[in-house]
Formats: sequence, structure tokens, C-alpha cells
Amino acid sequence: MEGNSVSITSRKQPFKSRLAEARKVAAHRLSQPLVQLLARTGVTPNALTWFSLLLAFGAATLIALGQPFAAGFVVLISGLFDMLDGALARLTGKSTRFGAILDSTLDRLGEVAIFLGLLILFVRDFSTPGILIVGFALSGALLVSYLRARAEAAGLIGEVGLFTRTERVIILSLGLLLSSIDYALITSLGIIAFLSYLTVIQRLLHAWRQTKED
Repeated sequence: MEGNSVSITSRKQPFKSRLAEARKVAAHRLSQPLVQLLARTGVTPNALTWFSLLLAFGAATLIALGQPFAAGFVVLISGLFDMLDGALARLTGKSTRFGAILDSTLDRLGEVAIFLGLLILFVRDFSTPGILIVGFALSGALLVSYLRARAEAAGLIGEVGLFTRTERVIILSLGLLLSSIDYALITSLGIIAFLSYLTVIQRLLHAWRQTKED
């Protein structure tokens, strides 16, 4: 009976909540071998956070210099280290509230740097559509993160929606790696912009449903 109860409860969970849980499970399984290896080295979670930021700055520089293919690999590696820092903190018992704040802050700083690199790239190419889409993609990405933080600060569940930082990193990396194909990069940014704003709407609606009886 208990097993059936758990199964029924799981089915009743909103799809967006199950999606967030699936992301966590997948990230845990993918990161565990590396996290366990890092734990033996004595490296701290905050060190990984700072290293991820440095890689993001490196990717931004490569993009601005017209090397998007190389930047694609660096963005992926930066995203990997960003995923590892939290997992390492939990494994080693070094999770702190300040560490979480630092991680979120440096994540946003790294994203802004990468989008600034993209902006420079499109300005150099005199690409008005590229400049505009970078603006939409960046603002959407920041709003997704802001809404989660604001909802959780209000005591609500904020980690919902189709398109989070992980998906942004993957799509952007693919766009950079395939940038030699016409419109591949600008298409990837368009996907990021569209799905980010869709996620903004999802998070706003989810917050509204949680507060409509206030």
C-alpha cells in the first residue's frame, strides 16, 4: 500500500515539478564520479565557482575575438564546473548560505560576460538582428533566475519551468560549436530568448497559483 501511495503522489506532482526533479537526478548521476574525485583533492566548492567564472570570462573573450567554435567548448566546461561546485559542497558537508549566494552571483556575472562577448561579435559584424536577439536572450535569462530567487524569498516554489541555466548552456554551446553554419548561432540565441521568456511566464503563473488565495 505504501508503494502505491508513493506512486500516486508522484503522478499527482505537477509536470514542471517532476521536470525539475528529473534534472536534479540526471545532474547527480552525471556529476558523482567527478565530484568524488574532486573531494579527494581537497579543492573547495568556492574554488570551483571562481574557476567556472574565469572560464566564462575566457569564453567571452574568445567570442569577442571571433573564435566562437573554441568558445563553445569553454562554455561547456564552465557549465560543468558550475554544476560540480554545489554537488561538491553537499558531498563534503561544506554547503553554506554564502556559498549559494556567491554561486548565483558569479553565475549571473559569467552569463552577462558571455552575452557581452556575443554583443561585441555582432556589433563587429554589423548584425542588427544579432544585437537585438542577444538583448532578448540576456534579459530572458536574467529574468528566469530573478523570478526563482524572488519566489523563493517569498516562501514559494520557484524552481519550475522548461528552460533553466543548464539548458541555456547546452543550447548556447551548440550554437557556438556550429557557428560556421549560416544562422546557427543566431538561431540558438533565438531559442534561448524564446524559451527563457516562456519559462518566465511559467514561473509567474506558478507563483500566482501559489498566492491567489492570499
